Amino acid sequence: MPRGRITPDALVSAAADLADEIGFENVTLAALAKRFGVRDASLYTHIRSLADLRERVALRALTEWADALGVAVAGRSRREALTAFADTYRALATGHPGRYAATRYPVSPERAAATPGVARIIEVCYALLRGYDLSEPDATDAVRFLRSTLHGFSDLEATGGFTADHGVDVSWRRAVDMLHHTLDNWTKIQ
Repeated sequence: MPRGRITPDALVSAAADLADEIGFENVTLAALAKRFGVRDASLYTHIRSLADLRERVALRALTEWADALGVAVAGRSRREALTAFADTYRALATGHPGRYAATRYPVSPERAAATPGVARIIEVCYALLRGYDLSEPDATDAVRFLRSTLHGFSDLEATGGFTADHGVDVSWRRAVDMLHHTLDNWTKIQ
């Protein structure tokens, strides 16, 4: 890539792609500079540090997730919305492992507040749960339960944690069915 084309956005995009290729934790300024054919020091014109770059990648990934999950649940409710949300979450986590790891990177509250994608992810989660008629604090507990379940399954799948001679897709469908059942009966389970 020609030097004149290096911008903060181009760096973040390339770093996100690199994260998917080699792992988020392996993205370095040296690796990114190599991709652009420049010296590491050239990047400091556009970013402050590796931590700044990683935070920007995290915010980009969160925004991409918010967009994809929002599209998945739009016009759907309850089981249909849950299935679309879960399937999209799984596809993103397993198809973009570096970006997925970036979504868990700690972001400063100021930058998170200034990035609409962060708030949209929360809005999409709560929109999904409106179909189950959950109020607080049940809604917050349900969001945490949903995220924990989807994260655990997707992370285990992405790292080869499922080795049994039984189809992973079958187990995924069963997990999503059980999520629906649990959310549908949330207020009855005390």
